[in-house]
Amino acid sequence: MAEQPSLNERVVAEFRANGGRVGGPFAGMPLVLLHHVGRTSGREFVTPAAYLPVEGTDDAVYVFATNGGAAENPGWYANLVAAGTARIERGTRTVTVSVRELTGDERDAVYAEQVRRAPGFAEYERATAGVRVIPVLELVRTGTG
Repeated sequence: MAEQPSLNERVVAEFRANGGRVGGPFAGMPLVLLHHVGRTSGREFVTPAAYLPVEGTDDAVYVFATNGGAAENPGWYANLVAAGTARIERGTRTVTVSVRELTGDERDAVYAEQVRRAPGFAEYERATAGVRVIPVLELVRTGTG
């Protein structure tokens, strides 16, 4: 019997088939596909992630390492921070980006804006309260492909 694709694999396929748009629980949510290399495995991974556009530019986005409100950060977060660069698919474009982690008031303001636009993100913050602060990364275009 053939193995069923994972949720991430299904979202990636739908994203690519529909120019960056997906349905189901992610309908209407702006998504990017993060291409990252495992810091220990060396394998390339592709992970869908919600994003918030950086105001005033089409070349930068913020992504949120919510891990669905789990107690630990997602693997992609550590991979992106360790590498300092990545590739993302946004709509039908694939670009190379630099990675910068936001901290303090800057991080808090961006996360608050994401909660305003996507209220479900407040639940992730409640679930991780006292355990971890959900990281926010700024991804800025540095080149194509």
